[in-house]
Amino acid sequence: MSYFLIAIIAILVVMLSLKFMQQFNSRGKYENIDAATFISLSKEPNTVILDVRQPAEIAEGKIKGAKTINIMAGNFMEEVDKLPKDKAYLVYCRSGNRSGMACSQMAGLGFEKLYNLQGGYGAWLRAK
Repeated sequence: MSYFLIAIIAILVVMLSLKFMQQFNSRGKYENIDAATFISLSKEPNTVILDVRQPAEIAEGKIKGAKTINIMAGNFMEEVDKLPKDKAYLVYCRSGNRSGMACSQMAGLGFEKLYNLQGGYGAWLRAK
């Protein structure tokens, strides 16, 4: 009986996890772009460069004109929700992982024009 109960619980956990991932992916719409495309798009009107790194990383350098909102801060979603949703956002971090997470979260808030810099700040430094 206890094995049966454990199996049922495991199946429920898997089903709930899959449902969560389906909802997360359906809202997480953004485009991964390379550094050359990032640089080109940054020159377009109505485009915002968003740096989601931590303060210590930003202190080492950042892209000129970038708005900074730390994705690891407790108020990230609150700060992002204050941004206008009609602009295009070029989002970057150190490697492209946290900025991808930021793009997914922003898409969930209704942002539609989201671009994640693959390779992050390092890729931008090599391409500029």
